[in-house]
Amino acid sequence: MKTRPRAVLLAASTIHFLHDGFSETLYVFLPLWAAEFGLSFSQVGLIRTAYTGGMSAFQIPAGFLAERFGERRILALGTAVTALGFVAAGWAGGFVSLLVLLLCSGLGSGVQHPLSSSIVSKAYEDGNRRTALGTYNFSGDIGKAGVAAAIGVLAGLIGWRTAGAIYGVLGVAAALAIVPLLSRLGAGAAELRGGDADAPAGSWGIRDGRGFTALCGVGMIDNATRTGFLTFLPFILMAKGLSVGGVGLAFALVFAGGATGKFVCGVAADRVGVIRTVVITETATAALILTVVAAPLPIALAVLIPLGIALNGTSSVLYGTVADLVSSERRSRAYGLYYTVSVGASALAPTVWGLVGDASGVPRTLSLIALVVLTTIPLCFVLRPAVAAPARS
Repeated sequence: MKTRPRAVLLAASTIHFLHDGFSETLYVFLPLWAAEFGLSFSQVGLIRTAYTGGMSAFQIPAGFLAERFGERRILALGTAVTALGFVAAGWAGGFVSLLVLLLCSGLGSGVQHPLSSSIVSKAYEDGNRRTALGTYNFSGDIGKAGVAAAIGVLAGLIGWRTAGAIYGVLGVAAALAIVPLLSRLGAGAAELRGGDADAPAGSWGIRDGRGFTALCGVGMIDNATRTGFLTFLPFILMAKGLSVGGVGLAFALVFAGGATGKFVCGVAADRVGVIRTVVITETATAALILTVVAAPLPIALAVLIPLGIALNGTSSVLYGTVADLVSSERRSRAYGLYYTVSVGASALAPTVWGLVGDASGVPRTLSLIALVVLTTIPLCFVLRPAVAAPARS
């Protein structure tokens, strides 16, 4: 069956919307859990780490399982596990139960990024891959913005337990639709045995080891600083006088900017280059985080959209570059490897920054996060020779 690229992109984007909605809803719930269960900043960080750590741990297994059973089956199973975890969280009685349930949900959500990215990159093998992946990433931030705002309002009206369970039920319904939908589109089937001569069985299919390593380094720092910043953003905004409902809307602003950034930066990288785009976005991220820390509430809120553009736009550039450095037959596992190290750094970051926050306070912690962002720039110059070489798909 011939694959229909645009329809495949729409399906993958819808799955991305759903999963990123689950992930970013946690940022709205964190201050509510802290207040209800009397959590420290380090415990708040551990909760976020449990979810993101689960995502990281299952990236590589998801890639290998997809080669055997097909991306669509593993995507459906993982989506169901994530959704059921959020339904069950409505009955959580404290810190430990939340930790366990969110770890399980994170494991389920670990399937989404590597497998959806692989499906999209295969559908656009003949061209416009980075733009397509930018569109795919754009959909994720639309999910973040819309779901975070809706859940923030719902949590204020009916409580976080019911609000989270309602979204979980929607996720279960979506999980049931994934396999028949992708089957009709001719996407996400198991790989035929034999494969690519450039990617022998058991290999990762990486064609440029130095470039791939540098790319992973940039991705790790970018993810770790982004997750650290978002974890403590509600605390600094609430300290400036923002309400719980306002926090949900603030995240909607960040994610709306992020959605724009992921689309625009993917296109920009195709036109002006990967390295220039990443240097610009990371420098802007550092400057705007410092603005949020130092400015009064109206100004802090005003910069959240441009901050979202810079904060999340880098990832579209990096995701598209993974496909340029690996063979097509090993793309699921190579994406799994990239997401494992980058999301793994993201998983550890909230706990590390939580310890820093307990010791020195949120404003100093966020200022340090802004400075760490800038360490991506030297790595960009290591990556430059790999992205300057002709694409080898």
